[in-house]
Amino acid sequence: MRRAAWFVVALYAAVAGNAAAQEYPGVRPAPRTTDPQRMAADGRRREAAERVRLAYDAELRTDWARAETELRRAIDLQPAEPLGSTARYDLGLAQAHLGRLAEARVSFGEAVVRDGDFVAARVNLVAVDLMMNDTAAARHDADALLARAPGSARALYERGVAALRAGDAQTALHDFGALLARDPSYATGRLQLALAEMKAGRFADAQRDLEAALALAPAYARARFALGAVLLHVGRRDEAREAFVRAAADARDPALHALALSFVAETR
Repeated sequence: MRRAAWFVVALYAAVAGNAAAQEYPGVRPAPRTTDPQRMAADGRRREAAERVRLAYDAELRTDWARAETELRRAIDLQPAEPLGSTARYDLGLAQAHLGRLAEARVSFGEAVVRDGDFVAARVNLVAVDLMMNDTAAARHDADALLARAPGSARALYERGVAALRAGDAQTALHDFGALLARDPSYATGRLQLALAEMKAGRFADAQRDLEAALALAPAYARARFALGAVLLHVGRRDEAREAFVRAAADARDPALHALALSFVAETR
């Protein structure tokens, strides 16, 4: 009787275990241990994951100071990958939103060192470089980004922007041209290509691409302002004034609004 009862219990356990594995593929019971070091390590891992979760909740509330605090505590626990690079990436986001760009650059860089294929961290590293006006670093990091993700449209865009800011119009022309070959309806890409064309002295091409961008997004104030600059350069003063008036009306950025109005006054 005892053997039969044991067999029924064992069979039930096996069936229940298989059902759980089918319902939750990849999930395995946590190994039991009484080893103090392993127990401590498991506790640190769980705490780090919970602090990253708390930080994410804080980010959703745009409470970047709380997010930073939780992420620093998580990093102090030295979590393994992928949690380690994730915590550093989120820390960089929090620091950037708090205006501490140099610290954000360090955090994004550390995330990349831990996970070289972390494209989002590489993208934000380039963005911070540009915000700090460090064009040399931006170009270096953008080249590394594109080398890691050659099929990424975002990588092409970021390197094009970095190249344009560094004065390398030819690389910018190549990257934005390749980007638009994939997606001709990308209005922002059209604007950036036009800026590269202006840098290269190709004003007719720039006008064509700006008009294409505005056909896609008629209220695109930056493209409208750039079109005004092209028209002014080629001597079409009245048309340039009209473009500046429209750019001022459509601009959501107060600085762009004021700049467009100043050009309206200069073209009267």
